[in-house]
Amino acid sequence: MGLVTSERRDAAAVITYANPPLGTMTAAGAEEMFQAVQAAVENDEIRCLVLTGGVPGIFVRHYDVGELTVLGERLAQAPAAAPQTDAQPQRPAGGFLGLTDLIAAAPKPVIAAINGLCMGGGFELSLACDIRIAGKDVTAIGLPETRVGIFPGGGGTQRLPRVIGEARALEMILRGRVVSGPAALEIGLVHEVADDPLARALEIAEEFAARPAEGVAYAKRLTRAALDRPLSEGLADERRSFSEVVRLPSAIEAMKVSLAGAPLGTREPS
Repeated sequence: MGLVTSERRDAAAVITYANPPLGTMTAAGAEEMFQAVQAAVENDEIRCLVLTGGVPGIFVRHYDVGELTVLGERLAQAPAAAPQTDAQPQRPAGGFLGLTDLIAAAPKPVIAAINGLCMGGGFELSLACDIRIAGKDVTAIGLPETRVGIFPGGGGTQRLPRVIGEARALEMILRGRVVSGPAALEIGLVHEVADDPLARALEIAEEFAARPAEGVAYAKRLTRAALDRPLSEGLADERRSFSEVVRLPSAIEAMKVSLAGAPLGTREPS
């Protein structure tokens, strides 16, 4: 039996990770999830991806420390690697690092329905997602890696400061702090808390199902890139991209429907 299952819920793909009993992420599990996410991204009928945990009380506990120990021992015996000189490093083709990059770059919204423990690699997985919904009863969200002599190596040191700012990120990462779901909301680690994070994620997914996919894809790409380049470059890309999207039949039709209905702002997404 695999560690990952994928289920269609209308126009959403619910991808569930389960590695009982501990719910830790492994190399095999990351590769399975990579394949599931890639399949959903390539399916034009899927408009939104939802990631969640399949072990009761666990989203993804953390990355398997046993596997990391073996990796460390193997690297300790290997010759030192030459420093990378490429100006544009190649994205990993698979595995956990490839999985997080795939999620962040996907042209579709990806929602993390955090339904339990979410630490280390599990939280780094959620950081790659566009929206994070935590359960009200979740007890531990964060990056505790410094407690075991390492640091977050799956994107945590780079993505967390972009989410909550450098000062808070430094404090959390250096101290290895974890917080509850409600506390995570207070400091901006997650966007919402809910009694049933999966149900809430699927409600939000319905919004994306009703909107032209191209506009959402462009919006995600541009917003994701905003902090990685000069403002002038980003604005130029935004203006060029807007002229590409506004002429699309899907955009023209959606704007005409809006004109015939209630004005924008009359009914906001809940």
